Amino acid sequence: MKSAFLPDRSVIKVAGEDARNFLNGLITTDVDRLKPGLGRFGALLTPQGKIIVDFLITEVPAGHGGGFLIDCPKALAATLATKLKFYKLRAKVTVENLDLSVLAAWDGQPAAQPDLAFTDPRNAELGTRILIPEDLKQKLSDLIGADLVDAADYEAHRIALGVPRGGLDFMYSDAFPHETNMDRLAGVDFDKGCYVGQEVVSRMQHRGTARTRSIKVLLDDVSPEVGVSVMAGDKQVGTMGSSAQGKGIALVRIDRVADALDVGQPLTAGGLTLTLAEPDVVRIPAKQPIA
Repeated sequence: MKSAFLPDRSVIKVAGEDARNFLNGLITTDVDRLKPGLGRFGALLTPQGKIIVDFLITEVPAGHGGGFLIDCPKALAATLATKLKFYKLRAKVTVENLDLSVLAAWDGQPAAQPDLAFTDPRNAELGTRILIPEDLKQKLSDLIGADLVDAADYEAHRIALGVPRGGLDFMYSDAFPHETNMDRLAGVDFDKGCYVGQEVVSRMQHRGTARTRSIKVLLDDVSPEVGVSVMAGDKQVGTMGSSAQGKGIALVRIDRVADALDVGQPLTAGGLTLTLAEPDVVRIPAKQPIA
């Protein structure tokens, strides 16, 4: 089993007697389904339905004071805290940044179950996330029976699984949840009540209008730079995201990529050839007739 401390993550605590209802009215995931030891994937959106920040969230055990912990990008922690405080109005809620980050552990089952730990809800193969201060990373790794490795190893694992990362595989405030596969990674609860941006996301889901998607690509030995255009001939069909060890993630117009595949036109990024890891993912399912 491997573990890696992720210094680019931060943790925000939301507590108070109104915390559950407060969060449920704001974010894409159903907070009513949370409990200690369980994590969910979600995001805070703009009113236009674009992602301000995505995150993982878990409930704090009563023995640790209750409330909810949000595992989010460190660079956006202050932005998220400010947005939550803006929305709280008279709700009995507190929002604070904690001196915690994330230890990710994968390729096996932990030998022990630490506090403030949960399975990554986006993909079980991403493993377990443990919210800890940095000075405990070796102690916790030893406790769960994991070899502590560099964060780059975790990044390569994430990329191989095709799980997008904001700031690399898509830009915050510029992407809809469907474009980053949040609907496929259990990041949007379509049956919950209203939340900020919900109308746009629901419309995209029910009309099947998502034409831009994050997809897995296979590379030769050299990786394109992040942000390089993905081309089909002389037409841009997307943008290259993160890559490692011959695998990568690209944000593409799936209809245009499908057209290129149909005529045998190769995809390139920075002059380097890309191959789709899962070609069928760019095929938009035909709508079924209503009986």
